Amino acid sequence: MPPPNSPTTRNFYGRIKGKSLKPAQKRYLDEDLDRLRPAGVSRDDNPERQIVDPRGFFGDDRPLWLEVGFGGGEHLVHQCARNPEIGMIGCEPYINGVAMLLGKIRRAGVRNLRVHPWDVRDLFDVLPDQCLSKAFLLYPDPWPKARHHRRRFVTPDYLDPLARVMAPGAEFRVATDIPDYVRQTLEEVPQAGFDCLTPDPDDWARPWSDWLSTRYEQKALREGRKPHYLTFRRNNAAARPCTD
Repeated sequence: MPPPNSPTTRNFYGRIKGKSLKPAQKRYLDEDLDRLRPAGVSRDDNPERQIVDPRGFFGDDRPLWLEVGFGGGEHLVHQCARNPEIGMIGCEPYINGVAMLLGKIRRAGVRNLRVHPWDVRDLFDVLPDQCLSKAFLLYPDPWPKARHHRRRFVTPDYLDPLARVMAPGAEFRVATDIPDYVRQTLEEVPQAGFDCLTPDPDDWARPWSDWLSTRYEQKALREGRKPHYLTFRRNNAAARPCTD
């Protein structure tokens, strides 16, 4: 029997597919997605997955960054274009967002990007310790009802494996327009082994110098919600044992 919270038993919540894909988007998925998948990362039910060598993702030992839930992919492509020396991995289960990203990759011509079209925990299952130097969590699903807060990313099920794969000194950025998500982030992320670099509420209103406002942020602004930008740094504390 697989252990608790293994790929065969853990739950996934959230959108997987939206409106019908356009013909061009279907073509992007058919022609581009397979070659952009990170080697050794799969969506399967094998509880004994093997740890992968991240150098196989790009063929070298460049710094590795991660974006969790990249939406339409505009920030992901922006960071790849600004930082061609790094390797970026984006994880997103919403296939419409994946298709939008693939179109942006074609137009921008970036080559330092890999895409896993499913749960980021598939990646956590196979990455070695301390291999990531930066991670982004931008406008994650808010799950506003109190009984659903356990579904948020900023819970031990996600934060503990994230802490395991982030190197000491690695930066973790969180952007959200939900005040209660800020509260939970500030409570949970430090417990996972991160120091908060933006403890003052005055800091939360200032975006990062290399920030690209996403379509989700623009929607929040149109609807009168205020963006919050939080920055954390992985400290030297041992990562808590993951539940799986």
